[in-house]
Amino acid sequence: MSLDSLQSLFLEELKDVYHAEKQLVQALPRMAKAAGSPELQQAFTNHLAETKGHVVRLERIFKDLGEAARGKRCKGMEGLIEEGKEIMQEDGEEAVIDAALIAAAQRVEHYEIAAYGCLRTYAQLLGHQNAVGLLEQTLSEEEAADEKLTAIGEGSVNADAAAAGSGAED
Repeated sequence: MSLDSLQSLFLEELKDVYHAEKQLVQALPRMAKAAGSPELQQAFTNHLAETKGHVVRLERIFKDLGEAARGKRCKGMEGLIEEGKEIMQEDGEEAVIDAALIAAAQRVEHYEIAAYGCLRTYAQLLGHQNAVGLLEQTLSEEEAADEKLTAIGEGSVNADAAAAGSGAED
């Protein structure tokens, strides 16, 4: 498809984020399993349920636009997920691994926040009011997930990681 209009860009970006969300549906259970902190495990599990809802919302937008719900390979999300896989394969202190998982997950959230912010703006400009509401709902959930990850990191995980590296727990 040629990017010759905001509508064509909107559709291309929808396809990209649709593929990204489908990748996350596969990745989040592995991240939850790799997390040592019960709070972090729960955050990943809760966000998996939300992510499945994001996929459903995107499918609704495609339907409303009269388009087939199909993705376009999202290389950005592939790279972010690959970085997360590398973390999960590392040996090390549990708290440090958790801190690294939080950082990887926040990179994912920031990527999604950027994508959904742009999509919402495009939908507004194009007059796709149904899509605006659905995209805004997803954007709010992505922002909340990012804030939750920050709270978990600042609440205990990062301090535990610092103590693990300094030998303070010995």
